[in-house]
Amino acid sequence: MHDDKPTGRRDRKKQQTRQALIEAALQLVDERGLDHVTVEEIAEAADVSPRTFFNYFTSKDEAIAGDQLVDPRDLCTRFLAVEPNVPPVPALLLALEPELTVMQQDRALWLLRMRVMEANPALITGLIARSAAAESDLADAVAQRLGLERGHPFAAVFAAATGGAMRTAMMRWAAAGTDRPLTDLAREAFDILATGLADPHLPRGNR
Repeated sequence: MHDDKPTGRRDRKKQQTRQALIEAALQLVDERGLDHVTVEEIAEAADVSPRTFFNYFTSKDEAIAGDQLVDPRDLCTRFLAVEPNVPPVPALLLALEPELTVMQQDRALWLLRMRVMEANPALITGLIARSAAAESDLADAVAQRLGLERGHPFAAVFAAATGGAMRTAMMRWAAAGTDRPLTDLAREAFDILATGLADPHLPRGNR
């Protein structure tokens, strides 16, 4: 029987190094701005060599963006695994819960990342590209779950609308003085979608 403990230690060490590089990149760019930070400085702050940096990231922009909010493949797998009688909006919220919990635990890092992204518009291009790819993957999963043909407009609108709801929840979460958990804010945003964007002034029974 093989002992997998050394492999586990190596994996943890790699994850720690990756995390250290992400945190160093974010902190330096937050302090100086994107154009005034080099890969060498990020590596030095994380106590690794520039060569090690490039074992994890292809550029400083990639290190700053860090890991995706959600791995599209994992999210789609969990979304498709939710009981079929659950409507699509609450089913997606259930699939998102693991990521929402991790983000809440790492709130300071995520708020720092959001601040850095907002202050450095050059980073937004890559973020938009990743978001578009994730929405496309989710749209395919929605079509599969609901038995629609691939490319059906409902699936595309669903993916875009839920992405917007998630971004709104995150912006509210980042707002000064907000102490509500991200999970609560995401649930509130998704509940609004689940009403079909009904007029909030109408009684619930008339929406």
